[in-house]
Amino acid sequence: MAKAVKTVKFKTTLDSSGNGSGWHFISVSRVVGEKFPAQDGRSRRVVCALNGKAEFQCALMPSGGEFFIMVNKEIRARLAILSGHTVEVSLRSDESKYGMAMPAELEEVLKQDPDGDRLFHELTAGKRRSLMWIVGKGKDEDTRIHRALVVVGHLNDNGGKIMGEKLQQELKRPKIDPSAAFEASFGEGVISRNASKPQTRGARSKTGRFS
Repeated sequence: MAKAVKTVKFKTTLDSSGNGSGWHFISVSRVVGEKFPAQDGRSRRVVCALNGKAEFQCALMPSGGEFFIMVNKEIRARLAILSGHTVEVSLRSDESKYGMAMPAELEEVLKQDPDGDRLFHELTAGKRRSLMWIVGKGKDEDTRIHRALVVVGHLNDNGGKIMGEKLQQELKRPKIDPSAAFEASFGEGVISRNASKPQTRGARSKTGRFS
């Protein structure tokens, strides 16, 4: 297996799909892409920086013997770039545990549920990232907590399998109070709103982040 280089820099053009889907991407040559070995047997995970400003974790997606990287609307807006613009690209191997940021809410739920944690980590790397993305895209903390509880509960109820349509329906259920949900799932006193506040909503520091 080839050893990944530390960093590769190059210039390329931001392209769009042209089919009305709104997808934008940058192309990565085969020579460059193969400098980053597949870490989980399939995907080549990298940290991409564009124009020295926007940095994000992503996969090198194979296409016709070469690779491409999707560039979402938020990043395009931040950099004020459009299809056809030249961009400076810097790639380095993504050596993080999951290949993307673990949502704090999901991490906390997994800490409280050993069986759920085991089932989550028995999933393929790609499936783990899919569940992390579902939780992480929640717009506020309560939504992310709700999704984390639903996702872990789904794994427990289905023997570690992800039942796509069923999970989507479960995610549409009305939100429940996170503290009550934790007490029901993991026992009274795991999360409370008293002065000690040991977990999840109560575990937030003055900065608003979980400890």
